[in-house]
Amino acid sequence: MPVYTYRCESCGVQFERHQSFHDAPLTVCPECRKKALKKVISPVGIVFKGSGFYATDHKSPSGQVPHRHKKDKEAPPAESKSGTADKESKPAAKESAE
Repeated sequence: MPVYTYRCESCGVQFERHQSFHDAPLTVCPECRKKALKKVISPVGIVFKGSGFYATDHKSPSGQVPHRHKKDKEAPPAESKSGTADKESKPAAKESAE
């Protein structure tokens, strides 16, 4: 059930109430007993998770955003066969100072 915030325009008391979508809004203040309650509209925090929500993400050619797995993000990039292993096995070229 959603939580609604109400404020009394007469005495200024503010409170929250769990109500169903089908329940009628409250109108009578529980403190001053006047018919001066109004729902308080507040911004809702939205969190976008996953890929496809940011300008830095790229669309796939089919128009669907590719799915990224958590393990894909954590795994370091694989080194190619011509990477650092080949550089370490070759002797460094010596410059002749003649």
